[in-house]
Amino acid sequence: MRIARIAQPDGLAFAAIEGDGDDLTAVEIADDPFANPTFTGRRWPLADVRLLAPFLPPKIVAIGRNYAEHAAELGNEVPAEPLMFLKPNTAVIGPNADIKLPAVSERVDFEGELAVVVGVGGRDISASRARQSILGYTIANDVTARDLQKTDGQWTRAKGFDTFCPLGPWVETEFDPSDVALRTEVDGVVKQDSRTSLLLHDIPALIEYISSVMTLRPLDVILTGTPAGVGPLTAGQTVSVTVEGLGTLTNTVTNR
Repeated sequence: MRIARIAQPDGLAFAAIEGDGDDLTAVEIADDPFANPTFTGRRWPLADVRLLAPFLPPKIVAIGRNYAEHAAELGNEVPAEPLMFLKPNTAVIGPNADIKLPAVSERVDFEGELAVVVGVGGRDISASRARQSILGYTIANDVTARDLQKTDGQWTRAKGFDTFCPLGPWVETEFDPSDVALRTEVDGVVKQDSRTSLLLHDIPALIEYISSVMTLRPLDVILTGTPAGVGPLTAGQTVSVTVEGLGTLTNTVTNR
């Protein structure tokens, strides 16, 4: 099931997204969308509603340098263990919202990523049972002030500006992430083109590692890393991240 949060004519709602291609319909969910949802019977063509970020995650745990070619393009060694950092949930925006470039940074990069949405959660989750803790998957853009990342020596400011974590367009609960294409385009030009099978640390290993450090809660989000091809964004551009089988997350870029 594709679960989305929408702005519809009477307000905000959760909805299941049905259909294929451009013929998509939002079917309103009556209660908790993440646990045996029931439906109100109201439905709208997707073009008549506005997609929002699917939810506000309690925390966002991100993984750096999880594709070998991306580590190499920035002149970094491949880490022996997952390189973990946090992004604040105040960075979250939804599809078609503006990524706002802060004046303090001279280079802000896109980083298209597959994102994991935690379902059950827990602590010390073994890799063998990690998939049982997953609710579904979505798409993220780990927007990064690259110059600040280099000068600060740690990544909180560079990764944490408001609007620096686009999520969406929905959560897909039935999805195999093991080998799918991941592509990022800026103004229609392909910048990143890779596959999730090239992850250095796969999703079960990430869940095991993260949960050995901190308890994972329902609706926490794990950003699994970005492939090679990252580059700068400028005001007026449009950036789109596509994950095969999930959809496309598109955002515009403006100055803050």
